[in-house]
Amino acid sequence: MEKKEQWSSRLGFILSSAGAAIGLGAIWKFPYVTGQSGGGAFLLLFIVFTLLIGLPMLISEFIIGRGSGREAVSAYKKLAPNSFWTIIGKLGVVGCFLLLSFYSVVGGWVLIYTVMALGGQVIKSGADYSNLFGHVTGSPSITIAGLAVFLVINVVVVASGVQNGIEKANKYMMPLLFLFFVVLVIRALTLDGAMEGIRFFLQPDFSKITSEAVLYALGQSFFSLAVGFSCMVTYSSYLNKSVSLPTSAGSVAIMNIFVSVLAGLAIFPVVFAFGFEPAEGPGLLFIVLPSVFSHMPFGSLFLFIFLTLFLFATLTSSFSLLEIIVAAFLKNGASRRKIAAIAGTIVFFAGIPAALSFSLLADVQLFGKTVFDTTDYLVSNILLPLGNLLIALFIAWRMNRELVKEEFMLSRRLSPGIYSTWYLLMRWFVPLTIIIVFINTLGFLG
Repeated sequence: MEKKEQWSSRLGFILSSAGAAIGLGAIWKFPYVTGQSGGGAFLLLFIVFTLLIGLPMLISEFIIGRGSGREAVSAYKKLAPNSFWTIIGKLGVVGCFLLLSFYSVVGGWVLIYTVMALGGQVIKSGADYSNLFGHVTGSPSITIAGLAVFLVINVVVVASGVQNGIEKANKYMMPLLFLFFVVLVIRALTLDGAMEGIRFFLQPDFSKITSEAVLYALGQSFFSLAVGFSCMVTYSSYLNKSVSLPTSAGSVAIMNIFVSVLAGLAIFPVVFAFGFEPAEGPGLLFIVLPSVFSHMPFGSLFLFIFLTLFLFATLTSSFSLLEIIVAAFLKNGASRRKIAAIAGTIVFFAGIPAALSFSLLADVQLFGKTVFDTTDYLVSNILLPLGNLLIALFIAWRMNRELVKEEFMLSRRLSPGIYSTWYLLMRWFVPLTIIIVFINTLGFLG
């Protein structure tokens, strides 16, 4: 029997888990949603919801993974054999597959922009950044090439294993991500007019908060820790019993909040300093920021640094998505390299329609949306909330309560009150909140 892989250290596990969580949500989506939702008040709501919803969910997935010692599909089969609950792991694998198929398209865009920025091909005199973005996303050859290279990097890392691939990559990428962010923040804060952006981002103005903004904050905190598809179940199954799950989950949550704050501090001072609107939407990264950096000394260099750290964050998240797929098929001594290559190839072909959604397949509509947007909606608004709800109900109402408490309390002298508070949150508050977010994303709350 093949020896089960493990993380080499608690730090490696935390950095890899943080890498899985910190991706498009923290660096791309968080700044523009914050800009559209009033700035500081939204940030405060996001932090509160992350600690009350995201963190308890993260602890739950850690408990299921290490408590079973199995990857996502087998974990639920072991803990609740021959029951409905085994569908959770299968849902996670399908969800990760669909998510990775269009996530890799965006990853390819980031990769292409990073290479172009390195060659000084993004920031040019008189450049139309909206047209440039349209050219990149509207070229079948460019988008498919970006998709292919992005997935090749994922396959190489995941094929190398947990310690030598995923953990080693995250040990370099995550510290570099923080370092690059600090450099960008320092540069942003030295710009004339930067303080206006700081006030917008850090000073709460609750008059700007609407019911929609509250639900956005719930959703952002909910999705920001990579919970719902059992990625963290798979990651924690490689963890030994000497590591405290609540403290590790807390470290990941704090790092995620920290990166989100750094993203705001890097972007809003720059946006305000050059007179742009903070509520620019999804085009903030690819259209607005190149224009902003073009007004700065050494703008091409700082744009390259920003895109590089964004690429790192995108890759560390996609590693976890591919790993849950690969781990699900690692049975009976199967070759990790072979399964990673096959999985990466299948994801590549599945991602081609999404990659062509802005060019050859732009007129193909599913439920009134492009293939890319349909896949995004299915994953983000249906499968992910459903996965979170099922996991929350499983940990609080189906899993053996003694095993849950044992895993929660293991290796740390935690107060029983901490466990009781977490369990109460998971039993009532978290599921009800998830249901509210779920109903809202389906449009039933107007």
